[in-house]
Amino acid sequence: MAGKILVTGGMGYIGSHTVVELQQNGYQAVILDNLSNSKPGMLDLITQITGIKPEFINLDMQERDGLEVFFREHHDLEGVIHFAAYKAVGESVENPLMYYRNNLGSLINMLACMTGSRAAKHLVFSSSCTVYGQPEVLPVSENAPVKPAMSPYGNTKQISEEIIEDTCQASKKFSAISLRYFNPIGAHESGLLGELPLGVPNNLVPFITQTAIGKRKQLTVFGNDYDTPDGTCIRDYIHVSDLARAHVVALERMLKKQNKESHEIFNLGTGRGYSVLEAVNAFEKTTGVKLNWKFSDRRPGDVEKVWADTGKANKVLGWKAERGLEEMMATAWKWEVNLNEGLMK
Repeated sequence: MAGKILVTGGMGYIGSHTVVELQQNGYQAVILDNLSNSKPGMLDLITQITGIKPEFINLDMQERDGLEVFFREHHDLEGVIHFAAYKAVGESVENPLMYYRNNLGSLINMLACMTGSRAAKHLVFSSSCTVYGQPEVLPVSENAPVKPAMSPYGNTKQISEEIIEDTCQASKKFSAISLRYFNPIGAHESGLLGELPLGVPNNLVPFITQTAIGKRKQLTVFGNDYDTPDGTCIRDYIHVSDLARAHVVALERMLKKQNKESHEIFNLGTGRGYSVLEAVNAFEKTTGVKLNWKFSDRRPGDVEKVWADTGKANKVLGWKAERGLEEMMATAWKWEVNLNEGLMK
């Protein structure tokens, strides 16, 4: 078996898929999660897919003392993949202090523990295309200027990258890769793992699937007057399993000492933008289910259009997204149907 890897927020959407990917590549995954946006049953679903039950510790990463104890007890960690953060743009606009306290406090505590212990000198950080704001040039590359964030959530990702950069410069043994991903959707091909928002979904696809299954009365499309072909926002949707695979590739790049800089940054997307209405139409075409939806006013903090230049990740990491939009929708629907039939007890 390969090394032991900590996955913070590993019970969440992208985190759980990455734990599966790690285990299927021979790594021993250890999960830290406070279950603020996930359920304990996710552990059983990971085990069902891989045949391996990962170690799980219920811990809030804002609790510095508890985190220090964890790192002392797990001094053989080889790396950390850090997902644990709040992630809803709209919620961050409404409650910015909650986002700054959680997202930045957790990261600072973890970096202090990583640099202050013998363990885990390699970090893969869950960043976001929100750091680009509304880019002037599309597709957006890693060389694009980081513009003023359009939401507190986006700002926490910008500041987090700066904190990581400074930490890498100060600690020569420490290395990190920040992965700026675009819009993760879809679910594991087995239908046993997917996005599980607690309460009303903040993201488009779970709202689509919940509306289709009857949990929600109507899907709201925010804004139809953007400067796009159909007036709705454009995003680069990427399948969550493609995304999970990239985290393992990035981790191995550092473990094999192939990284060229102590802090590297890569975009993760498909390189293709789809509008909200195109996503809705793709779901209806793939599943044969008609959606009840309506237009509403624009949502504060939303970027008009963004999609990735993925050339650097394709060439340097040797990674490329493989799944198309219809497959993303099909797997998301399979997951929703399984949930409706009692998958999550």
